[in-house]
Amino acid sequence: MFFFRTERNETPEQETATLSPDLLARIKAIQIRTQRLVTDALAGEYHSAFKGRGMEFEQVREYAPGDDIRHIDWNVTARMSSPFVKEHREERELTVMLIVDVSSSGAFGTSGKQKREVVAELAAVLAYLAIQNNDRVGMIIFSDRIERFIPPKKGRAHVWRVIREVLSFRPTGRGTDLDGALEYLGRVVRRRSVGFVISDFLDTGFAERLRVAARRHDLTAIRVLDRREVSLPRMGLVELEDAETGQTLVIDTADRRVSESFVRLARQDMERRTEQFRQAGVGEIQVWADRPWIEPLVRYMRAREQSVRV
Repeated sequence: MFFFRTERNETPEQETATLSPDLLARIKAIQIRTQRLVTDALAGEYHSAFKGRGMEFEQVREYAPGDDIRHIDWNVTARMSSPFVKEHREERELTVMLIVDVSSSGAFGTSGKQKREVVAELAAVLAYLAIQNNDRVGMIIFSDRIERFIPPKKGRAHVWRVIREVLSFRPTGRGTDLDGALEYLGRVVRRRSVGFVISDFLDTGFAERLRVAARRHDLTAIRVLDRREVSLPRMGLVELEDAETGQTLVIDTADRRVSESFVRLARQDMERRTEQFRQAGVGEIQVWADRPWIEPLVRYMRAREQSVRV
């Protein structure tokens, strides 16, 4: 589309020492903002939307008025000559994998914020949501190759690293290989996980791998877009450059036919991608670099919660 390794075991203090003051300030700002978002807007949504692996027996206690009679333990009741009920707790712990696109197209942004910054914020808030629910968080960073794998762990220091890596990482590749990233997920995470693929999805040829990955993992695609990827301002002759291939194209944005054709093709691409996700059984969230992204995230989790209840 045209646009205007291995694990390291550094402590947060060691990592901070290698960062520029500007990057450190950005990371801290994202950390503070995402912590507040988790507390204020998403505290219960994530827990309800993404369930654990099942219910685990915890204890037997005496029956109290209002208890569900279906939970009565008849064997204990017979021995004790009074009703007792079984209590269970949710086997909650999940493994959450963030599959993060760091290809060159993420450097695009027309509203003062690049798509890659939105990607970092999304990765941060999802990581915080996970650790607040005692889940483990891992990350696969990819471009047209696997750039880095961070194994799943718990703890706030680990979230700090996730934010740092996404913001400061300098990829080797420029392009996007979603097929390769999904294939790698299948190799390094054998057990079922909750996966968030955060990308602009400017790639082809990954549909089959997406279906395969979705059969093993609970996948959600978070598509990060910019408004100028779906509409053109009237600026006369404009040279567009593909950030991933370097290919250029000159178009006349003052020509109404050109603008209408651009909008039509962009909408068709969005509809085609949405249908692709639906067929694969993958959830979809669309966020825009020039708009607040918290509302789409909350709406999606609430919709998931409703579907789980049905």
